[in-house]
Amino acid sequence: MPKYTLQINGTSHTVESEPDTPLLYVLRDELELAGPKFGCGLSQCGACMVLIDGSATPSCVLPVSSSEDTEITTLEGLAKSPSQLHPVQQAFVDEQAAQCGYCLNGMVMATVGLLNVTPNPSLDEIKNGLERNLCRCSAHSRIIKAVQKASKNL
Repeated sequence: MPKYTLQINGTSHTVESEPDTPLLYVLRDELELAGPKFGCGLSQCGACMVLIDGSATPSCVLPVSSSEDTEITTLEGLAKSPSQLHPVQQAFVDEQAAQCGYCLNGMVMATVGLLNVTPNPSLDEIKNGLERNLCRCSAHSRIIKAVQKASKNL
């Protein structure tokens, strides 16, 4: 089985995997990073979102073979320390922007990706930036408030 060296959350990891294995499976099953969730498996719900070189990217259909030579950030890699959340994570906590929490990983990662490109997004830019993420609990208004709060705190 081929070996791949992946840069994840600032640390180098070498994994053995078939080339077409989804990055999500490597992150969760081999490296025990539980932030990215398995949702639809079709890159349509956003639960599996990670940052690839700072851009929010679904990991459920992304082959591990295409993930070398990139910087991968998972939810676990956002906070600078266990006692200090990333400003986006803190804004989601402050605004109670989750109910069941299943979409939370994807919403947070999509927000970080959005704010990396657009630090002060308009309401329409927030809606467009999060359109790849599904939330079935109707926490949308609180999620938007969290994104707006985070944009002020970065």
